[in-house]
Amino acid sequence: MASLRAAFRLPGLAKVATRHNTIAAQAFRAYSTKPQGLKDRLRELIPEKREEVKQVKAEFGSKVLGETTVDMAYGGMRGIKGLIWEGSVLDANEGIRFRGKTIPECQQELPAAEGGSEPLPESLFWLLVTGEVPTQEQVRGLSAEWAARAQLPAFVEDLLDRCPNTLHPMSQFSLAVTALQHESQFAKAYQKGVKKTEYWDTTFEDSMDLIAKLPSIAGRIYQNVFRNGAKATPIDLNKDYGANLASLLGFGDNKDFVELMRLYLTIHSDHEGGNVSAHTTHLVGSALSDPYLSFAAGLNGLAGPLHGLANQEVLRWITKMREELGGKDVSDETIKDYVWKTLKSGQVVPGYGHAVLRKTDPRYSCQREFALKHIPNDPLFKLVSQIYTVAPGILLEHGKTKNPWPNVDAHSGVLLSAYGLTEQDFYTVLFGVSRGLGVLSQLIWDRALGMPLERPKSYSTAAIKAMYANK
Repeated sequence: MASLRAAFRLPGLAKVATRHNTIAAQAFRAYSTKPQGLKDRLRELIPEKREEVKQVKAEFGSKVLGETTVDMAYGGMRGIKGLIWEGSVLDANEGIRFRGKTIPECQQELPAAEGGSEPLPESLFWLLVTGEVPTQEQVRGLSAEWAARAQLPAFVEDLLDRCPNTLHPMSQFSLAVTALQHESQFAKAYQKGVKKTEYWDTTFEDSMDLIAKLPSIAGRIYQNVFRNGAKATPIDLNKDYGANLASLLGFGDNKDFVELMRLYLTIHSDHEGGNVSAHTTHLVGSALSDPYLSFAAGLNGLAGPLHGLANQEVLRWITKMREELGGKDVSDETIKDYVWKTLKSGQVVPGYGHAVLRKTDPRYSCQREFALKHIPNDPLFKLVSQIYTVAPGILLEHGKTKNPWPNVDAHSGVLLSAYGLTEQDFYTVLFGVSRGLGVLSQLIWDRALGMPLERPKSYSTAAIKAMYANK
């Protein structure tokens, strides 16, 4: 098996070692002796996938994929079938599948850390990129590579340190990712006239660098904004991605929180291509913007209250409920009254309903299982469990919700809060770290398959009226 250095046409970890001196050099020496790396495997898969896409277009290119209505155009393109997204597909009745695998299947089949039970984010990323379940050694190699690439440039650290504490953490996150564009290998290669068939190579390098640095960005923001600039634990080359993130946040000594980070990063990574953060990253990337600019745009979409901020809205609603009900255990009837009060005031019950799903979100279910295992007596979790038994029936009776079941946001904030990470404005940053795995794995394939500039057709209201005036 060729070493990683020999396999990479662009110097992968060798270049990282130059940038990051002794630490990265040590990681490279350890990783270069491992079995086939992710980029080696991706290089083998790309020609096969290009041929598959060519055949699909030749055989099915003229087939009708879906029907578009005027309501869809006015309704935010809801339900329009018009994107290719390799990593995941969301079924209304089954939930999310990552490369065809359900969340329980991922939990069972993907490698976990030694002594742990939750899948490692590295293993999920490998699955998203290749469609294959990696070996334990391949995952360890990817952990080492990300750790080696994790160091932030000094100017980005300085940029974050100069941000006022009042600047929202998501604004700081987007700012730092945009600033990292200074190091984009894709942008530099494009300026030199690299061939289109090789766009994927530097997109891969940028994506690996960016994913590796996301925990460092998140940890620095958290320490600056919420811990008075306390010095975070440095990246440990012998730890996995989730464990390093937990340490950077200051919770690395809690093994259950480390496991939570592994689960959280895995299940929040990808959710088809139509959600705002995924679609935005894909859209901006279709203009051949590099991964840094593309992902920064996706983060700005994730920061919206109708997308990534939803989990903190849930926690605020539950916390307010608990305070209004006296901060102690209450009956199901009391919770029913509170839910009806919320609905009759013209508000929604946050964390319930989904644009696509018509069942309990599997991402909610696996978080519930985690809570039952690790924090069964937590007061907020017990309240969440009661709401789970009460709210769906009320929403069905109310009649205005297509899906009365909880989604992923109904649980994640409560879990984070239970372990002491109570700063709700930071929750979407963690979501952003996770979402990078999904959208950047797809961006690599967008460039490998030569996906074109996205440019849907739009109409004015007057044009719509004229179109159907005589029909």
